[in-house]
Amino acid sequence: MEWLLNPEIWVAFLTLTALEIVLGIDNIIMISILVSRMPKAMQPRTRLFGLALAMITRIMLLLSITWVMRLTDDLFVVLGQGISGRDLILFFGGLFLLWKSSQEIYHGLEGEEETLDEPKGKGGLFLYTIIQIAIIDIVFSLDSVITAVGMVSNVPVMIAAIIVAVLVMMLCAGAISNFIDKHPSLKMLALSFLIVVGTVLIAEAFDVHVPKGYVYFAMAFSLAVEAINIKMRTAKAKKKAQSEPVKLRKDVPGQ
Repeated sequence: MEWLLNPEIWVAFLTLTALEIVLGIDNIIMISILVSRMPKAMQPRTRLFGLALAMITRIMLLLSITWVMRLTDDLFVVLGQGISGRDLILFFGGLFLLWKSSQEIYHGLEGEEETLDEPKGKGGLFLYTIIQIAIIDIVFSLDSVITAVGMVSNVPVMIAAIIVAVLVMMLCAGAISNFIDKHPSLKMLALSFLIVVGTVLIAEAFDVHVPKGYVYFAMAFSLAVEAINIKMRTAKAKKKAQSEPVKLRKDVPGQ
């Protein structure tokens, strides 16, 4: 029980928890967008299942730290560039994000509800969505776990931080999903940033390191601008509703 009185462990736990929540924001957004194409009744369960799957994926990767760290060793060389297992996962994960985000933007602009590659029926749609969520979880979890291993050496602390972070994400996922559904422009902005994230993942696969601070700053700035736009549109709509004259019903005898 001495670890409970160790301030270093608590600082590491709180720092890692905050980091896991920040790194999980794009995961929440992508899960919310994928789940939004499902029937309303199935969305909460699928969202929770997807986040629980993310938690299990991260814990399993943590429990196999030796294997995870070996993923950074080069497997082969292409044009003088060493390619590791981590690079392959980031590359194909980035391609998946580019494809899925572009597909969602296309469907949002075209207004199509179904596609030929999506299964019909609740069971098939649920499985199809969970498979996509699992792929996304693996991509984002790998980067998160490697970051956690580099920060903290205590495995129980890392597991506790991941569990708390995922629980926080579960509490916020519903509100984030509803907010994105309510504001289509925000959904397009989120998808655009997922394209940026996918591009950054591909760049990372080739050892082109893009500081995450630039990406998060651009995301925060764009979200702030969009929040102002949403507030202005809401105020304008409210003002318009208040300024409209009351129309009295005219009952014409005999009609």
